[in-house]
Amino acid sequence: MPRTKSPARLVIALSVAGVLAIFLVYVAIAGGTPQVKPSNVAQHKGSVVLVGTVVSGTIQPAANDGKRFLLRDRDGTARFPVVYRDAPPDQFKGGREVSLQGTVHDGVFVGQPGSMMTKCPSKYQAAKKAA
Repeated sequence: MPRTKSPARLVIALSVAGVLAIFLVYVAIAGGTPQVKPSNVAQHKGSVVLVGTVVSGTIQPAANDGKRFLLRDRDGTARFPVVYRDAPPDQFKGGREVSLQGTVHDGVFVGQPGSMMTKCPSKYQAAKKAA
């Protein structure tokens, strides 16, 4: 008489696979940190990623080799004060696009140390044509 295999293993394996699939979908949809511009950062609660352009002439020293500066929208004039209490990347300067993670405290965006990244403008400009 042939031995019949129990469907219990198959049911358990399919159940585990289903739970993992649901978890992956949840993480993909709800697991990210919101990315905001200076014009709407004050409306968000909790941790966000702030993206904008450093306003030239506003960079001042802050604690722990950090900086205080204004960040503006890439294509607008809205500005928001930022304090970053860590050494900024080497490419940090006025007019450069940056992104950093942090929260708003008392009307100032406080960046988490180690979270600032700058965008290299040469990577986002059209290549020059040879003469």
